[in-house]
Amino acid sequence: MKFAYKLSVSAIALAMMTGASFAQDIQIKNPEWWQEAGKKFDGATLRGVTESTPASNYVADVLAPKFEELTGIDVQIETTSWDQMYDKAIKDMEAKTGIYDMVYIEQDIVYAYLARNFLVNLTKALDENAELKAPEYSEDNFTTFAENFRGSDGGLYGVPMEAFIKVYLYRTDLFNDPKIQAEFKEKTGKDLKPAKTHAEYTEIAKFFTEYGKANGMDLWGTTAQAHTGHPASWYEYFESVAPTYGVYNWGIDANNNYAATVENGGTMNSPEAKEALKWWLSMRDIAPPESVQSTWTEVATTFAAGRAAQGLVYGENAAWIATDEEKSRVVGEVGVALPPLEPGVLEEAESGKGYIGYYDGGAFGLPVTSKSQDAALLFMQFMALPEIQEDWAAAGSRITLTSTYDTPKVKEVDKELGGYYSMLRDDGKLFKGAPEYPFHRQVIEATSPTFYEILTGSIGPDEGLDMMAQKAEEELKNLGYRK
Repeated sequence: MKFAYKLSVSAIALAMMTGASFAQDIQIKNPEWWQEAGKKFDGATLRGVTESTPASNYVADVLAPKFEELTGIDVQIETTSWDQMYDKAIKDMEAKTGIYDMVYIEQDIVYAYLARNFLVNLTKALDENAELKAPEYSEDNFTTFAENFRGSDGGLYGVPMEAFIKVYLYRTDLFNDPKIQAEFKEKTGKDLKPAKTHAEYTEIAKFFTEYGKANGMDLWGTTAQAHTGHPASWYEYFESVAPTYGVYNWGIDANNNYAATVENGGTMNSPEAKEALKWWLSMRDIAPPESVQSTWTEVATTFAAGRAAQGLVYGENAAWIATDEEKSRVVGEVGVALPPLEPGVLEEAESGKGYIGYYDGGAFGLPVTSKSQDAALLFMQFMALPEIQEDWAAAGSRITLTSTYDTPKVKEVDKELGGYYSMLRDDGKLFKGAPEYPFHRQVIEATSPTFYEILTGSIGPDEGLDMMAQKAEEELKNLGYRK
């Protein structure tokens, strides 16, 4: 490792430091305003619940202490598993107990929350309480990802705090090794480079799995988020793999009576969907053995451990995989590319008719049941200040403000990530979040048991997708969406 690169990694590592001591280093442009605004809430405590992600941990360990230092308002952020986060937030809002003043809202669940009137319209609340609106806070600075959190009334119902695309990561040390390149060329007749199609990806995956076995290495050709009892696998297929075959919005056509079956005009069990599922299962079969119990977290740790040559990995993990020497064995050896695609999919994405993968992320929402709404409004604006975004972006692979792309540290980290932030800025429009369905959880719960049976081999993929499409339509009819 070159000395210059060591200095670069040290700078990034500094951005990942947590705790009150680091919070002291954040320079707020207008501290007097925050001190004055916080006076009437001095001694108050805000409570929030969120999934334990790099971005959320930064909120808990760095931003909350800095906010308390400025305003005197204590902020307690509970970071937990995805399942517990969702369960605690939804139960609190349903029971109207007012335990939480802030809840993490994933992009894919916000539509259900809006349908049930769980959240405060932040735009309206700040317009009606001008004295609480921070001078440096502006909705106009948010990236287009913020549009996922607007209601039909145009108001913003969540402050985006993480946003990332699910990208194709690959090991540059393996792909650029002359010996490996020569062996790949001899076996396939092709140059070794990141795949653009599923056929190319398959060829590379098989090659590296065989290469690992032949050389006694803990190395496989691909990752797979294929847990047999966790919705992470359902998400990987429907939101990351199926779109690369031209199957969008889970195969449900909202403009056609919410059809899911091919018979009724949907695509959940279309030939393309079945081909996508069979391809993904074939990749799972040559992935590391832990893949059958892997969620988004384990896929990241698998790649960071150097156990896969390539894979689809949530971008929130890209920074630490590529730069954190304490957690990753592939520091400085990570490349970024667009996912492999079937012919025509990229053109559909560029024209706005489709998309090539998942644009994920979340926001902090303010429950209508909060007992400290005004104080919470202050903290939520604080999270969107331009001056705190640079280190946060470096620490969590997330960007929510357009101004953050041009900050020095983000430009530096972008180089170490193989251009991930540039891809997010330039190609983010090709990716899409979950469809705008308020029945998100119900469809997953109705179809995932069958999906898990496909993964365990109890049901074949063709038969299984036929059953899932039928179950989706039955559930949508029960919910009143299908007529």
